[in-house]
Amino acid sequence: MNPAPDTTGPVVQPLDLEVERPSLQNNTADIDRLQRAVEHQWGAAVATDPADFNRLSRRMWDLDFTGQAVLDLSATPVKIIDFRSDQGPVLALAVDLGTTHIHLHLLDLHAGRVLDKRVVRNPQIEHGPDVLTRIHYATSGGLEELQGLAAGAISRAATDLCGDQGRIPRDVAAVAVAGNTIMSHLLAGLWPDHIRREPYIPVVNHFPPYRADALGLGTLPGAPVLVFPNVGSYFGGDLISGILAAGLDQAEGVNFLVDVGTNAEVVLGGRDFLIACAGAAGPALESGVARMGMTAAPGAIERVRIDPDTKKASWRTIGDIAPVGICGSGFVDLAAQLYLGKIIDQRGRFRLGGDTSHLVETEDGPAYVVVAAEDTASGEPITVNQIELDSLCRSKAAMYSILETITLEVGVDFSEIKRFFVAGAFGQYIDPEMAIQLGMLPDLSREVYQALGNTSVQGAEKVLLDLAAWRRAQALAGRITYLELNVNQAFMNRFSAARFIPHTDGHRFPTVPVFDEGP
Repeated sequence: MNPAPDTTGPVVQPLDLEVERPSLQNNTADIDRLQRAVEHQWGAAVATDPADFNRLSRRMWDLDFTGQAVLDLSATPVKIIDFRSDQGPVLALAVDLGTTHIHLHLLDLHAGRVLDKRVVRNPQIEHGPDVLTRIHYATSGGLEELQGLAAGAISRAATDLCGDQGRIPRDVAAVAVAGNTIMSHLLAGLWPDHIRREPYIPVVNHFPPYRADALGLGTLPGAPVLVFPNVGSYFGGDLISGILAAGLDQAEGVNFLVDVGTNAEVVLGGRDFLIACAGAAGPALESGVARMGMTAAPGAIERVRIDPDTKKASWRTIGDIAPVGICGSGFVDLAAQLYLGKIIDQRGRFRLGGDTSHLVETEDGPAYVVVAAEDTASGEPITVNQIELDSLCRSKAAMYSILETITLEVGVDFSEIKRFFVAGAFGQYIDPEMAIQLGMLPDLSREVYQALGNTSVQGAEKVLLDLAAWRRAQALAGRITYLELNVNQAFMNRFSAARFIPHTDGHRFPTVPVFDEGP
């Protein structure tokens, strides 16, 4: 027999069990006998959801009343969600429910490790590329469809992941989902309309654990689905999950966590305080503004270097395949290299007074050729024009201004930052040196910067593997102070100053060269 489950261990745990067999002398009902057997070994009251009565009763008879009771420790009281043979480790699914892509990790809860991973396209995108268009579609009668699309994508990915391990989706006994406020509402089938309207109110910030079958997931029917809480309309569960993954809420001193996607989402603090804000610094770095912009995926240019003499670019793509477009880190590299190569000036404008053989004329004006047509996957050249550079400079200015505003709000200086965590695909591929040269990130010691990758799915893993982490996540939402930038005039003033490369105040970036304005 296994010892009773550990309340600080995984969120669901198996318990080896022999349930007293029924007889004419003992005609106690199946579920009553199951609960009594678990309570005897567990030492506390447990419950069973009526929706599981028939399934559990049949499983007990099929297994001759000897097997494993699977317990959901996130429930109060603890709930029996399955009765199974000892058929290998209990599985769980960590999910980052993104607007464009869904990242899924299949976990072995016993060994505490990831068995396999998947990234799938969020099929909701067919009804809108962004959250605002999906809100409109949901409130125009499409809410149920959007909910089903998200649930279906998760279910199909779970089927594939389990199949590769010789398992079935019903072996998945718990799911944790981290997404922004809109994505979480759509998965839960909650009305999202008021999130987009002043005063921007979600239906709920703290989601109760859902049953998997209630959301249409094809896992174990009674598996708990833990949806990370929101702080508000623009601070969702993906950021709560990120804080958990980075350990920011337990870190000493003052630290940054930055995640750049559709928005730039920033958290400053540590175990003593947490303050957060978000701003529109992301779209120009992907497909929102630049014609050749794309998310970090195979074929995306993620590194650029420009020869200062020839003015020609060399590049590296994700997956080392022919270029398709440029992702966020590639755009940061490109702009910094254009500046360091004296192809653009401090305003981010092309220098047109001297040799311009490295530029081509397009219908949108002069453009720099990053990749010639014969070297791309599409046969079209990958270029960047002045309009796109202007947009990029606005994005980098927004990023720096967000960081400056939030530090000043709590009275700390950049020099006091102990760790600067950069999350998401942007953080995975970003070169802090180039971001500093551009004036996007503060000119700190490079050792301060640390890329964390996808902290949204990492945090989801943590809560599945440690019930205490789920309780931390629930408490975190109440600890965070949210700073609204839309009504912050000081932020707008700083934004204007930060549009220059690296900044109008060169003393802020002592390691970045400043060139004269000549050709």
